[in-house]
Amino acid sequence: MRRIVWWPVLLLPLAGCLAMQTPSSAPSDSRSPGIWTVLSPMPTERAEVAAAEVGGKVYVIGGFGDTLQPVDRVEAYDPVQNRWEARAPLPIALHHAAAVGVGGKIYVIGGYQGRVIWEAQATLFEYDPAANAWSQKASMLTPRGGLGAAHINGMIHALGGSSDRVLNVHEVYDPATNTWTRRNAMPTARDHLAVAALDGKLYAIGGRSSFFGTNYSSVEIYDPSTDSWRTGARMTEGRGGLAAAVLDRRIYVFGGESPFRIFSAAEMYDPASDGWWSKAPLPTARHGLSAAAVGKRIYVIGGGTRPGGSRSTLNEAFEP
Repeated sequence: MRRIVWWPVLLLPLAGCLAMQTPSSAPSDSRSPGIWTVLSPMPTERAEVAAAEVGGKVYVIGGFGDTLQPVDRVEAYDPVQNRWEARAPLPIALHHAAAVGVGGKIYVIGGYQGRVIWEAQATLFEYDPAANAWSQKASMLTPRGGLGAAHINGMIHALGGSSDRVLNVHEVYDPATNTWTRRNAMPTARDHLAVAALDGKLYAIGGRSSFFGTNYSSVEIYDPSTDSWRTGARMTEGRGGLAAAVLDRRIYVFGGESPFRIFSAAEMYDPASDGWWSKAPLPTARHGLSAAAVGKRIYVIGGGTRPGGSRSTLNEAFEP
């Protein structure tokens, strides 16, 4: 497996001094900005986490812990009780993985091991919440971390990421057969992107080529029925390290990072009009965060509050 070195970690003191918080510059949805509620904090301070919803609970998985060490920690949040519970840890410590909940199980895909030298993983782990147990499944065809993933009709699509370089790889996992296949690659190679599925289409949003490289504002839309891509309306500003969730047939995007900036932006993309609207900003600007919808709320959890390697226990819920 290939290795990459994330040398911006060495610039953390400078990043902390120069960090600017950036709100959304999209048109404001002043009639319905939405509201934020601050909830019980996550027990473990983390960033670059993966998260998925199953059975009305949000599971936050892995990430960077203290001193930027990768962790195997798994914690489940119950919105009804506003309470956290530790669950069985990951089989290996990972950061920058992707997670998808489908069929009552959670699938954790790829990611990196290592602190300064990052080793890209091809692993796929399945978590059964009922048994509180993990099992290893067929590995991806391409090791990578910083990828995005979502499911359409029970099939898990894993997009982009990086190993020794950024990738436009598109691989699909079938839980029924425990097999991976390649599909038409994304038009833009990138990592630290957000991926969402809505109405049978896949949306790849934002991302970047490297910490100091290009930060993308692009939205690329995949139709599995034709194995083809098209472009949607761009975000107003490019960024990586953002999170996305779907609620009421719209895609909501939160936070993100570009060099020496973190974003408090909360934005809504409406596929019907192919347009972006800004919502009430995050109470706390951050990147490397997670987002998952339960009921009428989106829970935005964890993430770094400074560019580069930082972390938090934040749990803030958005209701449109």
